[in-house]
Amino acid sequence: MQQERLRRAMMFMPGNNPAMLQNAGIYGADTVIFDLEDAVAISEKDAARHLVASAIRRLKYPCEVAVRINHIQTPYGLEDLKAVLPAQPDLIRLPKAENARDIRDVDEIIAAAEKAHGFAPGSIKMMAAIETAKGLLQAYDIATASPRMVALAIGGEDFVADLKTTRSKEGTELFAARSHLLLAARAAGINAIDTVFSNVNDEETFIAETKLIKQMGFDGKSVINPRQVRLVQEIFTPTEKEIRQAERIIAAYKDALEHNSGVIALDGKMIDTPIVIRAERVLAYAAAVRR
Repeated sequence: MQQERLRRAMMFMPGNNPAMLQNAGIYGADTVIFDLEDAVAISEKDAARHLVASAIRRLKYPCEVAVRINHIQTPYGLEDLKAVLPAQPDLIRLPKAENARDIRDVDEIIAAAEKAHGFAPGSIKMMAAIETAKGLLQAYDIATASPRMVALAIGGEDFVADLKTTRSKEGTELFAARSHLLLAARAAGINAIDTVFSNVNDEETFIAETKLIKQMGFDGKSVINPRQVRLVQEIFTPTEKEIRQAERIIAAYKDALEHNSGVIALDGKMIDTPIVIRAERVLAYAAAVRR
């Protein structure tokens, strides 16, 4: 089984803050997302996009580098792409995705930039944030609109506003949306990333929410503060006990195959294909963590 690209903690950084761009790589996030959208005032859009492009060119970040552009249908999205694509970020994050057409349009722009600058075709990936009910109903079409798509994310604050409600500690209002997005991502074979948790001082609720979305099946969480990175990664990283059990399951499975045994058991419990697949995923994830 292939090692997975870790996207446990995807940390937003404002694209108009030179100091934060300079230090973005020191916090240990799996992905840094340089934000050109919500974090940047309209008057600073042009300066921010060129600042981000310069940082990506100059600095060697020890993690995946993403850029959240403005929506392609706004006056700013295309200019964002023109500025940052020549710097070859690893990933472009599209906000407020509501249809497959916008994904395909951005795909074409990226493909043209790759060709113009001599980048390997398909080297710049894409992910999309679902932030409205309309977008959620199109989630699978969005997820499969381009082979560049590697993840769907949910934007919780905008989504609950679209539902005409508010965020709660329990997250009840997001349960259906998280479930639908997760199903769409899994059907498309890509990552599912949870929304940010904006109250950085409420560590208890943040941990509870992160444990919930991990149990649901999400691959990671967007974060807005370096303090949240370690907490997310600890929750998503397999424990030594889980790794040892996965190794035992795989060993029992291989032994049964070598002896042409139709029955596979460990500690008195039957081992079937789903259990083997989960064990393989634990080991692949652990291997990715250790890279």
